[in-house]
Amino acid sequence: MSLSKETPGGPESAARQHHDVVVIGGGNAGVSLAARLQRGGVNDVALVEPAAEHQYQPLFSHIAGGRAKAASAVRRQSSVIPRGVHWIQDRAVDIDAATKTVSLDHGGPLGYNQLVVCPGLQLDWDSIPGLAAAVQSPSGASHYELSLATKAWTLLKGLRSGTAIFTMPSGPIKCGGAAQKPMYLACDYWRKQGVLKDIRVIMVQPTATVFGVPGVDEELNRKIAEYGIELRLNTEVVLVEPSARTVLVKNNGTGIAEELHYDVLNVVPPQSAPDWLKATDLPAAGDDGGFVEVDPETLRHVRFPDVWSLGDAAGTANSKSGGALRKQAKVLAANLMAGREGKALPERYEGYSVCPFTVSRSTVVFAEFDAQYRPMPTIPKVPTWKESRASWIVDRDIFPQVYWNLILKGRA
Repeated sequence: MSLSKETPGGPESAARQHHDVVVIGGGNAGVSLAARLQRGGVNDVALVEPAAEHQYQPLFSHIAGGRAKAASAVRRQSSVIPRGVHWIQDRAVDIDAATKTVSLDHGGPLGYNQLVVCPGLQLDWDSIPGLAAAVQSPSGASHYELSLATKAWTLLKGLRSGTAIFTMPSGPIKCGGAAQKPMYLACDYWRKQGVLKDIRVIMVQPTATVFGVPGVDEELNRKIAEYGIELRLNTEVVLVEPSARTVLVKNNGTGIAEELHYDVLNVVPPQSAPDWLKATDLPAAGDDGGFVEVDPETLRHVRFPDVWSLGDAAGTANSKSGGALRKQAKVLAANLMAGREGKALPERYEGYSVCPFTVSRSTVVFAEFDAQYRPMPTIPKVPTWKESRASWIVDRDIFPQVYWNLILKGRA
């Protein structure tokens, strides 16, 4: 429910019915963008976000692999709301772009001059029969929800023999490479415990290669061979039977289905834009995923010039990741500030994304690439896609500090 306006950083009600800029979503995208706008001189920014906690999701893989504690990924939402930004602790349920209003679950309607839509993705647990029940069963988990990530490590560290299956769905998801990270962390742990030889590890991957970026694929395939992982390409889970501890996987090329038994199952659910967003006029016609139809370079809506989007819910072709979002936030902030004054949009997003693969408990393969999965390194000629201890330090130790202290404050 919307709460009353109190101290700076605290939530306010929607009693004030109109704001210059309304941002829907208080994750990485919404908070970092609101901070950039505030720092750029936009003084009337409202952020709509119901959650009382803010989560740093890149750590979920480390939590599932036993290399981070759950508490390190969570802070109070009020502590990350930029000073001067109006926090409306409510849930958006509809957008009418024609009247420039946002409907809220408990308050509103909320008017705007400019609207930024970045509510993130929803986890579609029910889109695969048995998947929701499987992650609540004694042998199933997922690192795409915080409580399930903690459960995943409990299951993985307790396994001494049997079969562990790791899955990834097709379609856009949050950080596609994250599906693999707990698998490598677990394999390295099992190897150190002397039990890896007794565990059958299967990775179910819907794509034609392990990831799709030249150089990165070679490094990941080397680690897969090193750990003895069975990689099933072009394959997806179509059914889970948690009581029998089986998954039915189907090869998308041949159409052949196979039943696999598991002792531990770590899954990544299919994902899409929130259902309420799908029902608005903002997605492109025929887009079942419900992503906001924006120009992929300017991040401005192609039909509603006062609507913008970035992050996971934006209809861009890049791989969805925090690194992509950081680049997008810079572009969108500059373009929105220019657009609201009727000026030409000065910035372009070039499709950059990044995925650090934790391939052991102390090393990372760092993938930087564009929307066509071509290498796009930040530092030219430096082979960051090679397994490295330095990349681990950057991913595990430096990035979280940059996130909390710089990115969310609009400084990086």
